[in-house]
Amino acid sequence: MRLHQVMGTAAGAALLLAAAPAAGALSPQGASAEPVALSETVTVDPTARLAADGTVTLSGTYRCKGSTGPVFVSSSLRQAGPALSQDDSSLSKGGSSVRKGIGSTTAVCDGAEHRWTNTGHTEPGRFRAGAAKVEATLMELRSGGLPLPMFHAAREQDVTLVG
Repeated sequence: MRLHQVMGTAAGAALLLAAAPAAGALSPQGASAEPVALSETVTVDPTARLAADGTVTLSGTYRCKGSTGPVFVSSSLRQAGPALSQDDSSLSKGGSSVRKGIGSTTAVCDGAEHRWTNTGHTEPGRFRAGAAKVEATLMELRSGGLPLPMFHAAREQDVTLVG
C-alpha cells in the first residue's frame, strides 16, 4: 500500500472520530473489541504556531504499547469563523467554524513517551492568532484484508494559536 493511501485512510478515520461528541478527553474507540490500555495517551501542547504563509504547526506527546500495524498521530485544528466573536464559547456551542486536518506522524508503540509534531499548509487568513481547538488521535491501521482503524487514544484540547 502506498504511503499516500495509508495517510488518506488515517485522515478519513480521524474524520470519523471527529464526528464523536466533543469532550475534554474522547474515549478511545476502534474496530477491535480488544480493551485499550489506560496508559495509552496523546496530549496536545497548549500553544500552536501559525506562520504568515498559513502554515500551522501542532505538537504534543503520545504513549502506546503494542501494535500489529502502522500507528499514526493525526491532528486537526478548529477555530471560530471570522464572522464570530473571538470568544471561545462559540466553538463549544457548535457555532460556525473553520476546520482543517493538520498532518499525520508515524508513531512507535514501545510504551515510552514520545513527542509528535504535525505541520500543515492552509490558505493565508484561514486561521488567525487566538483561541482554537485541536483534536489529536493515536490510531493504528490493523490489517485483516482491509485496513481497519483501532484508536489507542484521542484528545480534544483548547490551544492558543500564535504567530
